[in-house]
Amino acid sequence: MAAYWIAHVTVTDPEAYRGYQALAPAAFARFGARFLARGGEAEVLEGPPAERHVVIEFPDLAAARACYHSEEYATARAARATAATVAVVIVEGL
Repeated sequence: MAAYWIAHVTVTDPEAYRGYQALAPAAFARFGARFLARGGEAEVLEGPPAERHVVIEFPDLAAARACYHSEEYATARAARATAATVAVVIVEGL
């Protein structure tokens, strides 16, 4: 059963964020991720505002978790640490 990352991102340092953007695709490719939404027009109806909203599909919950905890993604997160405020949730699909 598919699983999803749902992320809310506000970039605070676009130049530094490019480091994350260069590193993260390796982790996503390794774990079979597919982007369903990334940026684009959005309207926050409840909760704190964020600049970007991202939905990433994984083959299953194990792959979604493994990607987040992988060495590749840890390196990408470190590059992003001072470049954005981020909230990420992993949720199992129906």
